[in-house]
Amino acid sequence: MTTDVTIIGAGLGGLTLARVLHLHGIPATVYEAEPSPAARSQGGMLDIHDYNGQLALQAADLMDEFRSLILEGRQAMRILDRDGAVLFEEPDDGTGGRPEVQRGELRQILLDSLPAGTVRWGHKVSSTRALGEGRHEVTFADGSTLDTSLLVGADGAWSRVRPLLSTATPEYTGKSVIHTYLFDADTRHPAAAKAVGGGSMLAPTPTREIFAHRERGDTLHAYVGLTEPQEWSAAIDFTDAVVATARIAQAFDGWAPELTALITDTDTAPVLRPLYTLPIEHRWDRVPGVTLLGDAAHLTPPNGEGANLAMLDGAELGEALAAHPDDIDAALTAYEQAMFRRSAEAAVEGAEREERMFGEGTPHSLVDAFTAHERGH
Repeated sequence: MTTDVTIIGAGLGGLTLARVLHLHGIPATVYEAEPSPAARSQGGMLDIHDYNGQLALQAADLMDEFRSLILEGRQAMRILDRDGAVLFEEPDDGTGGRPEVQRGELRQILLDSLPAGTVRWGHKVSSTRALGEGRHEVTFADGSTLDTSLLVGADGAWSRVRPLLSTATPEYTGKSVIHTYLFDADTRHPAAAKAVGGGSMLAPTPTREIFAHRERGDTLHAYVGLTEPQEWSAAIDFTDAVVATARIAQAFDGWAPELTALITDTDTAPVLRPLYTLPIEHRWDRVPGVTLLGDAAHLTPPNGEGANLAMLDGAELGEALAAHPDDIDAALTAYEQAMFRRSAEAAVEGAEREERMFGEGTPHSLVDAFTAHERGH
């Protein structure tokens, strides 16, 4: 294949695609808006599943590097009620198929696996347009442009490539998540550390939840979920960390102090992340010379599958292009048809699971689901 592949976005999906293409001798360039690999925090822990994310890493020939990142014991999980009582606990016995790694470290092994210069940092896309005959023009924020015969949008929820294929735009799910971090938790925040345990902890109610992970280096990373209209969070001044923290904590009035400490004792300013989704059956008609992967193609509320699906998208797209070097359209058709089915199934299953586990009966419905799974039902 002689066509250079232009990838927009240096997230896990775009980098997996670039890596698989590199293994097959297909040149690719990744354009990323961030100015450098360390420009911002890359998020928290990811459980990489043996049925999708790990398959992508196998295709990328990075399983040894991946195994070196696994944080032992982090598959342990416990469910608490709002009073801090432990309702369910599952240890990490080493047999689970979802080992936990840090997103930033996983991204780094992908970056390190690519030839120097593959990723062009500081290239924020402002617009894209069709030029005809399968070619597309990309315009960057600095006014520079490029045209390409194969454009891949791996640029997330607010993709600038998606409008070439689809009129769909993300819609607010009704829920937002606030991120907090507690450092040196066992010594500085012992009550919260004890509540979280050795892996992850979830304390859900129908409209509020606190989810926390024990990350590398004795760090607790909490995700504070709130089912509220966007106007609610818009009324909070997140530029004032003290005021924002107090307002969020107020929404959890009456919860156990070891749980609310994950909010009030944060060592970082709280970061707001409204959750958005694309239609579950989002798809498009084949357009020559362009496709999407990951959240750009099938954004859903967090369900544990997003990063895994993005990586598998990247791996399968790379392998499809390698299998059809003389027929890009055939490669994109094969990739998209499989991706559409896979992402729709994951979205439907995720929505059904969310309703079943986190509906009006939670946390007890969540406990029931886990105990039924342990019984093999």
